[in-house]
Amino acid sequence: MNSEFTSLSLLAAASALKDGKISSVELTNACCDRMEKLNPVLNCSAEILYDQARHDALAADKKRATSDIAPPLLGVPLAHKDMYYRVGRISGCGSKIRADFRPDHTSTALSRLDAAGALDIARLNMVEFALGVTGHNDVMPTPKNPWNRDHMTGGSSSGSGSAVAARIVFGALGSDTGGSIRLPAAACGLVGMKPTSGRVSRYGAMPLSHSLDTVGPLTRTVKDNALMMQAISGYDPNDMTSSRLPVPDFFDGIDSGIKGLRIGVPESYFYDEIDPDVERLVRASLTTLESLGGVLVAVKMPASIALTNALTGLITTTEGVALHGDWLKNRWDDYGEQTRTRFSPGFLMPAARYLQALNSRAKVLDEFSKAVFDRVDVLHTPVIPVPLPTSAQSGDASSRHFFALTNLIGRCTRPINYLGLPGLNLPCGFTGPDLPVSFQLVGRPFDEKTLFRAGQAYEAATDWVSRSPDI
Repeated sequence: MNSEFTSLSLLAAASALKDGKISSVELTNACCDRMEKLNPVLNCSAEILYDQARHDALAADKKRATSDIAPPLLGVPLAHKDMYYRVGRISGCGSKIRADFRPDHTSTALSRLDAAGALDIARLNMVEFALGVTGHNDVMPTPKNPWNRDHMTGGSSSGSGSAVAARIVFGALGSDTGGSIRLPAAACGLVGMKPTSGRVSRYGAMPLSHSLDTVGPLTRTVKDNALMMQAISGYDPNDMTSSRLPVPDFFDGIDSGIKGLRIGVPESYFYDEIDPDVERLVRASLTTLESLGGVLVAVKMPASIALTNALTGLITTTEGVALHGDWLKNRWDDYGEQTRTRFSPGFLMPAARYLQALNSRAKVLDEFSKAVFDRVDVLHTPVIPVPLPTSAQSGDASSRHFFALTNLIGRCTRPINYLGLPGLNLPCGFTGPDLPVSFQLVGRPFDEKTLFRAGQAYEAATDWVSRSPDI
C-alpha cells in the first residue's frame, strides 16, 4: 500500500486526498518511512522532520474534515532544498559553515506552499552553497542518483532530484543560477522549471548570485510542476526584483495541444558538442513534437550566444565571492575543495569585466529574441549534452579536466539564466538502461504557460514519466 501511494504523481496524490482514498497522516507516514529506508542509500535528506510532519498531516486531515473548501495541496508531503529559510529551523545550505544556522524569517516560496496546504517533511541535501553542476559535495553527504548511484545526480539541487525521482516525496523546490533545477531534473528523469527572472520571489532563499538566482520546482510530471508553480509565483513586496505582472492560470489550456506551435531548432551552439547517443534521443523528441502538430523551424543562433556560458560563470563567481569573501578569507578550510576551486576566480575578476558582463545582457537578449522569438514560439535544445558522467569523473576538482567538464555540463542551461528566460526540462529517454536524457523548451519572458502546454503534449504522447528507478 505504501509504494502504491508514494508512486503517485503530485496531482494524483492531491486527488486521492480530496476523494478520501487516503489520509494525509497515512500518506505522510508512507513518505517518511520511504525516506528513512532509502536515505542511507541515497543521502538525499539532511533531516527528516518526523514529528512536525505528522503533526501537520493530522492538522491537514482535520481541516479537510471540517472545511468545505480546501487549498489545492492540502496534506501533500513535499520536501525542499536545504537553502529555503524557515523561522527557527536549521538551514544548512549544504555547508559546515551554516550547519547550525537558524534564520529569523521564512522564505516566501515556503510560505506560499504552506498557504496551498502542502507539508514540508524534510530538508534535502544539496551542493555546498548551491555552487556546482555535478551534485558533488565535499563537506556534506553527496546525494546519489536513484537511476544509477555510480553516476552524477546533477546540481546544485541534487537532493531534490534524488528524493523526487526515488518516489520519496511528490515534488521539491530547487534553485537555478546556471542550471541547478534543470540539471538534476535531467539527470534524474524529472520535469524541472527554471522560471523567468522575477516570476517567483527569492525572499528567504539563500543567495548565490543576485543577478541570476531563480526559484522553481522539480516534479515527476508537467502538471505537477504547473501546480507548484501556480502556488509559488507572483509579486512579493519583500523581494523588489519580483515582477508585478499577473500570474496566469497555468492549467488553462494545458491539454489543448500544440497544433501550429512554432518550435525552434538551433542550427549552432547547442548541438556543437553533443554526444551522438544524446543527440539521437533529443532529436527523436522533435519528431514526436512534430507528429503532434508542432512546426519545426531551423533557427540560426546569434554569435553572442557563445559567450553566455562563460559570462554566467563570471557573474556567479564574482557575486558569490562578494557574499562569501569574509568566510573564504577566515574559514577557508571549512569549504570543500570543489567550492573553493569554483569561487577562487571571483577574487581575481576585474570590476570592469564584471560590469561588462552585466551591461551586455540587454544587448545579447535583444539579439537572441530577434533571432528566435521573432520566428518561433519556443526554442528546443538539449540539456546535458553528454551521457551522465560518473561521480568519480565529475567530483574531482583537482583534475585538469574539471572546468572543461563542468562547462560542458552547463553549456545548454547557463545561457538561459544569463538571458533571464524560462526553461522547462523534460525527460526523453535513456542512454543505456539507466542514464536519463532530457531536452529543454525555452520561452519568451513570463510565458511559462506555453512551455507547460508544449511539455504536457509531449508527456502525454510518451511514457518516460511513467518509468521509475529500481532502487
